[in-house]
Amino acid sequence: MLSQTLVDIVLEQIGYLGSFFLFLMGAYWLAMGIYEWKIKRKSFTSTKTEEWDFEITIFFKILVYIGFIIGLVSIVAGVAQLVMGVPPSIAFKSNWGEVYNLFTAVLLIILGVFTFLKPLSDLPIASVVGILAASLVTILVAILIPESAKQIIALFIDPKWFFIIFFIILFAIVAVVVKFYIGALMWISKLISWPPLAIIAAALSFVQAFLLTFIGISIF
Repeated sequence: MLSQTLVDIVLEQIGYLGSFFLFLMGAYWLAMGIYEWKIKRKSFTSTKTEEWDFEITIFFKILVYIGFIIGLVSIVAGVAQLVMGVPPSIAFKSNWGEVYNLFTAVLLIILGVFTFLKPLSDLPIASVVGILAASLVTILVAILIPESAKQIIALFIDPKWFFIIFFIILFAIVAVVVKFYIGALMWISKLISWPPLAIIAAALSFVQAFLLTFIGISIF
């Protein structure tokens, strides 16, 4: 009961920060739009700023990885608002009471999913998912497998080598399966990398976040 209460408190606080996460996604998509425009523009200009471009590339690679976290937390905030009826900001709560805003919740979830998917075009996502899944399953097997089973395994092979081989095989299977089904998501990630779309997402996030935070109203 205590853990459930703590989870509820955490989700409620994340929901209240909905406008803040919209600001973060606005900044993220503005940066992504500028970066994507810069990449396309490079083909029409000289390369006399190569060192600067390289540094910027590293910076935005890191920013892309951060998109995983921003997108995931934004999705959680949107779901928390819908499920728990949490207002998206303190100012909104002052104006309208303890009620959620459907437009904000849906916007957080949709843009959160897009932000979460954006790194698919820049990360070896199949490998990442394969490593995470294989690691989790291997750890669970190592913890839950009975001692008698470990003794039987030890008759044929060192248990340490068994779990290493088990991890490699599972990683390979998961990576292949994920890569097979990832085509549609890769298409979405490339679509939302288009600069005009990124700028529109940024503008929408900024406007909605500003209205929620400082005025306590929503676009819709």
